[in-house]
Amino acid sequence: MSMVNAFTNENLEQLGETERALIARREKVLGPAYRLFYERPLHLVRGEGIWLYDADGRRYLDAYNNVASVGHCHPRVVEAMASQSGILNSHTRYLHEGIVDYAERLTATFPAYLSQAMFTCTGSEANDLAYRIARHVTGGSGIVITSLAYHGLTNAVAEFSPSLGEAVNLGAHVRTVSAPDSYRIPPEEMQEKFGRDVRAAIADLKRHGIKPAMLIVDTIFSSDGIFAGPKGFLKPAVAAIREAGGLFIADEVQPGFGRTGEAMWGFQRHGVEPDMVTIGKPMANGYPMAGIVMKPEMIADFGPKARYFNTFGGNPVAAAAGSAVLEVILGENLQRNAADTGNHLMAGLRRLAETYPQLGDVRGSGLFVGVEIVSDADRKTPDAAMTTRIVNGLRERGVLISGSGPHANILKIRPPLIFSRDNADLLVESLRDTLAKA
Repeated sequence: MSMVNAFTNENLEQLGETERALIARREKVLGPAYRLFYERPLHLVRGEGIWLYDADGRRYLDAYNNVASVGHCHPRVVEAMASQSGILNSHTRYLHEGIVDYAERLTATFPAYLSQAMFTCTGSEANDLAYRIARHVTGGSGIVITSLAYHGLTNAVAEFSPSLGEAVNLGAHVRTVSAPDSYRIPPEEMQEKFGRDVRAAIADLKRHGIKPAMLIVDTIFSSDGIFAGPKGFLKPAVAAIREAGGLFIADEVQPGFGRTGEAMWGFQRHGVEPDMVTIGKPMANGYPMAGIVMKPEMIADFGPKARYFNTFGGNPVAAAAGSAVLEVILGENLQRNAADTGNHLMAGLRRLAETYPQLGDVRGSGLFVGVEIVSDADRKTPDAAMTTRIVNGLRERGVLISGSGPHANILKIRPPLIFSRDNADLLVESLRDTLAKA
């Protein structure tokens, strides 16, 4: 998948002297692997709530950053981190009440059968650990994923993250299936097709002597193009992996923590029961924290034998930040806000689509919205070039979003959960202006 909002050195002439100098310093010391957003990269110096500020003091509406899920620099989270940092920061091999308190608060947001947690620093580590546990529990190694999934960056997880690109090889034990496509496949067919595709992938693993270990999906298919429905369509696929002796892992790193509005966790919208749930990104509002919540039987044998330990995973400062995030989400009714504001936003985008047929489809749940950009509405032809113009045009108008999907033609809108109706209206009007001039 190409980045639809990536900076290249061809765009250097658009930048001022200060930014060109900073990019040169960055490339010299950080090397070529990193990427910058937008044709004209942002030089950010401050964040507050829903806004980001550049070095010249201009503010930008952040409609993309789900890491700071309760808003940039939320006072309660900042205070919790600073306070605990001034008292103690160690690790989970010492008794610490704050760590246990957080684990209890976190697991209480899940169905009762998911009652134990293990902590890491990143979602990549969480998915790496989930795979280790799945291999131990099932005795298998085979993995089924969607065709443009992103699950992380460790060596093991990169092998089942096809969105990293063709230069990063998939493992021989990995099989991909087409992601659901509610724009091009009738809803009544999508559930049956996805389940059938997973069964075929499992059969191919077995044909090659590979025992299945797990099916892992991001429950809103963030990298595949953002597909939220129809609700319940995951059930046949989950049944298929269970019949094959494998586990179902719900990757909630992006759709979790109330973002979909309808539920705290994306898998709940589909009425399925994962064996493990991986979480991260918004967990501590920017402090590195991630983990797994699982059925106790998943860890009963692995735990005593593997004795997993992560020096920084679940440390007291992380636990304090995570607890503060949960308090804000619940105390400020942010899940409800995600549902209400998300519906308002999608209604505005659909009205805009009546004027601009380039907006071929508007879909999502809560504050996770995808807009498919097409050159021909009847043929539903993906238009990556227009998507790039829109993303960069919005950036020039002070609104930040990104792109997604196998054809790089999906506008990916994923703002902090404090996004308001007024913020949504500003986004829609900015998009209207961008389309009018694109």
